[in-house]
Amino acid sequence: MLKLNPADRYYTKEHEWIKIEEPGIGIIGITDHAQCELGDVVYVELPETGATISSMEKMGEIESVKAVSDLFSPVTAEVIEQNDEILTSPEKVNEDPFGSGWLVKVKLTDESELQGLMDSEAYTSLTS
Repeated sequence: MLKLNPADRYYTKEHEWIKIEEPGIGIIGITDHAQCELGDVVYVELPETGATISSMEKMGEIESVKAVSDLFSPVTAEVIEQNDEILTSPEKVNEDPFGSGWLVKVKLTDESELQGLMDSEAYTSLTS
């Protein structure tokens, strides 16, 4: 049985997701597939509040016991909030990647960029 990714968000081939909470505002995180591949997350580096991040460009890093990986932004946006909890408890990314393990909240610059991302079914096909 395939484990479906939540249908209420958009996905990148780099294994990030964005969920639109209200018009123009989204939350970005990494997928369950990504956290499984990484193993135990021990450190997360996030962009500062107020920073501008660009679609498909590096926005931070995530470090696990296995590797250090770049985090890529699914959209061009302004960071309006960091998830401070994962800075002190990075294991939350492993425990709940689609919930409390989110990375940043953003104000989107151009919502049409979402059209270039994958839906749940396409992402699930990519990773299965």
